[in-house]
Amino acid sequence: MAKAPGFDILVSTLIRYFSEDQSSPPSLDEVGEKAKSLAPILGFSGDIEQVVSEALPGIQVRMGIGHSLVNHAADHDPDWTTKREIDLTYTTNYSKFLREEGWNSTVVGNLEIVTEKILGLLQDPQGEGQWSRRGLVIGHVQSGKTANYLGLVARAADAGYKFVVIVAGIHNNLRRQTQARVDEGFVGRSSDPQNKELVGVGLYPGHPQPVALTTILEDFKKDDASKMRSSLTDWRKPVVVVIKKNVSTLSQIKTWLRDFNLSVGQEKIADAPMLFIDDEADNASVNTNKEDVDPTKTNKLIREILDLFTKNSYVGYTATPFANIFINPDSYGDKKTLEDLFPRDFIYCLDAPTSYFGAEKIFLDDQNGEKHLKEILDAGDILPLKQNKNTNISELPESLKEAFLTFILARSIRNVRGQSHKHCSMLVNVSRLVSLQKTVRVLLNDYLKVIREAIRANYALPGERGLKNQYMRKIHDIFNQEYPDVEEEWCDVVMQLDAAVGSVRLFVVNSSKSDEALDYASYEKKGEALTAVAIGGLSLSRGLTVEGLTVSYMYRNTQMYDTLLQMGRWFGYRPGYEDLCRVYLSPESIGWYQHIANATEELRDRVKQMRQYGKTPKDFGLLVQSHPDSLLVTALNKMRHAEQRTLQISYDGMLRETFVLSNDISMHESNRSTFAELYKTLSAPKFASRRFEKARDKRDCRVWRGIEADVVDEFLERFKWHAHHATHKDLVRRYLNRIRDRFPVWDVAFMTIKDRGVPLEINDFKMVAQERSAGRRDANHLMQSDHGPGFFVTGKQRVAGTRDERVGLTEEEIKVAEDLADKEKRKNGATDLDYRDVTVRGRPLLMLHLIDLYDKRDGSEDAPKELLVNAPAIGVSFPVTGDFDQIDYVLNKVMLEQLKNDFLELPDADEDFDD
Repeated sequence: MAKAPGFDILVSTLIRYFSEDQSSPPSLDEVGEKAKSLAPILGFSGDIEQVVSEALPGIQVRMGIGHSLVNHAADHDPDWTTKREIDLTYTTNYSKFLREEGWNSTVVGNLEIVTEKILGLLQDPQGEGQWSRRGLVIGHVQSGKTANYLGLVARAADAGYKFVVIVAGIHNNLRRQTQARVDEGFVGRSSDPQNKELVGVGLYPGHPQPVALTTILEDFKKDDASKMRSSLTDWRKPVVVVIKKNVSTLSQIKTWLRDFNLSVGQEKIADAPMLFIDDEADNASVNTNKEDVDPTKTNKLIREILDLFTKNSYVGYTATPFANIFINPDSYGDKKTLEDLFPRDFIYCLDAPTSYFGAEKIFLDDQNGEKHLKEILDAGDILPLKQNKNTNISELPESLKEAFLTFILARSIRNVRGQSHKHCSMLVNVSRLVSLQKTVRVLLNDYLKVIREAIRANYALPGERGLKNQYMRKIHDIFNQEYPDVEEEWCDVVMQLDAAVGSVRLFVVNSSKSDEALDYASYEKKGEALTAVAIGGLSLSRGLTVEGLTVSYMYRNTQMYDTLLQMGRWFGYRPGYEDLCRVYLSPESIGWYQHIANATEELRDRVKQMRQYGKTPKDFGLLVQSHPDSLLVTALNKMRHAEQRTLQISYDGMLRETFVLSNDISMHESNRSTFAELYKTLSAPKFASRRFEKARDKRDCRVWRGIEADVVDEFLERFKWHAHHATHKDLVRRYLNRIRDRFPVWDVAFMTIKDRGVPLEINDFKMVAQERSAGRRDANHLMQSDHGPGFFVTGKQRVAGTRDERVGLTEEEIKVAEDLADKEKRKNGATDLDYRDVTVRGRPLLMLHLIDLYDKRDGSEDAPKELLVNAPAIGVSFPVTGDFDQIDYVLNKVMLEQLKNDFLELPDADEDFDD
């Protein structure tokens, strides 16, 4: 469906109008009335409803300005940007460009504020002396980090930074994508040698075009730069390069800088303040053991390049900052370049706009998760998780076929909504082997032909006649199952199926040379929208934007925080079609994503808390390094040959739970007895005054406040933990004793809900089980496994429900938590992390749960739920103090080997392999 003349202008005008000086989003009627009044002025005579539908998501979006953690002890003036006049030509043009691209004016305004704040955390390029700044900006996957650092580059150029290096990941396709963005948002001219036309900001009169030493087609080459016979100080305008994180490229830049920019007798470049933007910064610290991207060499080269400048600022950008914290500045390099890339000066957490479709919405919101997430249960035999060059795939799992049909349906619904001019994509990520990626493409292409023929022969037949075809019936059933709440009727959607399926194009996207580039821009130039199925591996998992991503199918297995989150290409912005998006994952992956989404949100919240405690980025590094899950963050292959490894662990502000539940009935019987013994102990007269009777506000839970740590420790010793939690049991008890002097007493809560089913009766107390859905179950869950008895894993890898940690708090303590939430502007009020703050409860909390774990995998609403296990479980919540008391824990070689074997896909797999 083509757009009427003036459509885009009217949409962008509406967004600008309603996002300026508006305290709250307007109503649908207000937008419609304004569109009607503006249409004749702007020469638009098409469908007003289509315009409103396109503009509404942009109008309703809002965005905060984020928060930072700063080393105030550093010699730095944070107000330098306001103390001198700065011509903001680059910044103004970039903001104008974003608004004309349809960005909400409020978001653009906030972007200007944020980039000014980040620039202020750098150093004045016109300042005297020699200086070096190190910072880290934490964003969200696919949330606009590139837009942010382009805004920072523009503002830095306005302030006087002379040389800008942008390192755009380790893959060619990501570098090209970033170069195109830099051309539009900063340079103003296409770097395509075949078509050097003005683009983006270059279309504005008088835009001072920077000097670009890289192009869409070519990375930096020393010989090409040398032919220009100019040094950085010879150019009056800023100089910019966009490069891969590659040893060869970094070496060439270093050589060029040293040979053509150092004056005789100089050791450093004095007159060219340098800004180094490291996109996907965490990828420099993951040891891949590949010569061209070995982090020891890339990290060393980056530091040597920075050291060539008397004035330099390094800013890393990432959504997964875990690995950055583990860079060891003492393990390599000579003394003069030993200064680490660790963000010693500042950490800035970006807020995502309200329109962002991210991990929190998918994995932490039960209602959204149920709608968007689909479990892959049938791929194990067809697509083995362990793959090598001998692995063969001869058919597609039914779940992948269903996902493909869902994608065709989603494209059809979007066409009905007037979005046929918008890109629409599906992602298929099932292997890092290029050969298998190509096989999947062949099999999908065969299936596409079958579906295309079925649709073309039957879509126009009236009523039930068309549904006699098995494929049409399947599509109709998926429509009713997946999209029962959409406003579009089947009679309208079915008429778009032929156009939708006819527009589908299949692409293999990997770090090897693909047969056809996934080039959305080329389609835009032709005035067309691309309907793409992108089949690939890790190239799809690091920074590459898949436009209009609607359906994702990922069958991969890793527990690495950064790898998992970066694989989440489905995060981003889905204006007008968020309700159609579906994500297909294995149950185990869903569990890990939920776990990691919690950990990531908690990490961002901890930055805020640490700011309140007056902590520094170094303290933040200590927090992350001592996280009990840190072994999942560090590159496991770094210690493959180690005899042992010592971890420093802290549970400050953390909740540890026994979410792995055994299928050994005798273990549960023993733990029920242990529950009863603790209840009997606490019911003794000596503890009567510590019983908290107001706990009824939390579902009749029984709570005792101020119980001696010895009582808790004895219980933890007697409680039987599944073998998967054995390490945590030891660590929790040792940490309890480490903090005993500060926290000599605990709160203990027996969690329950309203009476139903068969409760665990302990004296006068009925402990009713809390229902949980199973996430993962051991493949041999009815037999013994290598880790002891078979096991189940609770969904989200959580035991407690939302706000369970509020149990046993007084009204005054709850008010303190709510005040903390208000101060941090939490949308949904106080969270469990607020209840953990040392100013709220002020003591650790032991929660005892009884869990009914159900299997809900058949997807049928009417099917009876299968009760897998009724099991006691516990949670131990430690207060947030910011002091980070630590304990040492030694992993021996046997344990390291066991952990290594637990990883089905090792973290060195960040390239696609053509085996």
